[in-house]
Amino acid sequence: MERISINAEKRETSGKGHARSLRRSGMVPAVLYREGRSQSIKLVKKDLAKLINAVGGEQVMVDLNFADGEKKLALLKDYQVDPVRRELLHTDFFEVSLTEKVRITVHVATIGEPIGVKRDAGILQHTLREIEIECLPDMIPGKIEVDIAKLELGQAVHVRDLRLAEGIKILTDGGDVIVTVVAPVTEAAPAAEGAETAAAAEPEVVAKKGKKEEEGAPAKKEK
Repeated sequence: MERISINAEKRETSGKGHARSLRRSGMVPAVLYREGRSQSIKLVKKDLAKLINAVGGEQVMVDLNFADGEKKLALLKDYQVDPVRRELLHTDFFEVSLTEKVRITVHVATIGEPIGVKRDAGILQHTLREIEIECLPDMIPGKIEVDIAKLELGQAVHVRDLRLAEGIKILTDGGDVIVTVVAPVTEAAPAAEGAETAAAAEPEVVAKKGKKEEEGAPAKKEK
């Protein structure tokens, strides 16, 4: 698993006003979690942005280097971005130990174009993009790759089909579908059904019209 170092500072003050002040000074407020405890920290915005862009959604271990010489190993758990200005607002880290197993979700990436899509015009459906695993921190894969090139119409890849390194336990239900190839939707059947309905309705309308004409016809005079 990839490992990246970044400088961090501890902070004693919290609150929205303090967070805004930090961001104006080029820093980002963050929290380091560990077994029910938390430590408020701050990081340089440019360094943090570089870290997030480098990992590209993959799991990585981060060495947090503090000014007092202390180092802590952590996983980048989550981060928030302003939806309008695209500015980093806050980051969460989860402290880990190389000797303790952790539970974490990992992204599942697909490789290749299925035969059922390329040859038979099928539709590839992604139903699961992350799975939960348990292992030691240094065994966490950045992502899990699945080759789907041989999938035909009606076939699927389930969680139980994944093959991970020894020591990695999959916690997600093995029966869950990751991807499947389904047949393309056609509109011919509904159109034919509509035509049959219209054809069936037409004689009824004519029949009713004929009845009205019969009722409205003048009676013949007796001679």
